[in-house]
This record gives sequence, C-alpha cells and structure tokens, in this order.
Amino acid sequence: MKLVLRILLSALAVLILAHVLPNVSVDTFMTAVIVAVVLSLLNILIKPILVILTLPVTILTLGLFLLIINAIIILLADKLIDGFAVGNIWWALIFSLLLSFLQSIFFTLLKEDKA
Repeated sequence: MKLVLRILLSALAVLILAHVLPNVSVDTFMTAVIVAVVLSLLNILIKPILVILTLPVTILTLGLFLLIINAIIILLADKLIDGFAVGNIWWALIFSLLLSFLQSIFFTLLKEDKA
C-alpha cells in the first residue's frame, strides 16, 4: 500500500512541476503516474549502469556529474512516454532537482510516528 501511495505522490509532484515549469508538460494524471513508474524503473535499472560507467568523471567532479545522470534519466523517460515532454537538458536538470525536493517533502508525510 505504501508503494502505491509513493507512486501517486510522485505523480502529483510531476503534475505540479509540469504546471509550474514552462518547458515541461504532462497530458493527464494517468500519464503522470506512468512517468512516476517509468522514472522509478529507470532509476533502478539504468542509473546504476550509468553511475558505474561514468565513475571517473563523477569522482573528478566530486559527485556533481550525478545531476547530469539524473537529467539524462528524465530525458530518457521523455523519449519513452507519449504525453510527457521536457524541453532540453537544462529543464530536465531543473525538473530533476525540484522533483527530488517535492518527493522528499511528500514522502515525509508518509512516515509513521515512532514515538
């Protein structure tokens, strides 16, 4: 149940960012749900491969190249999903940063009180 809530909150974050950012668009809420699922799958399957392949550059830039990898994942999702569009790599970078920020806010709402 928590996984479904996390996907729905991620989809809500995608919709909010598509509404706020001018070069990011999502057609429907269902498309936003698909974007959330595809992004999570790409982060699980493709991102570790990219991190390993670009390890020297990542070390040289003190980890800042991971932001570019996140933007590449967003652009890959853009190519895979009809109804989701990101303008260029800079908008993908901004989208990635803001999506991470919104998800961290939303996911703190799911945490249970341990008191």
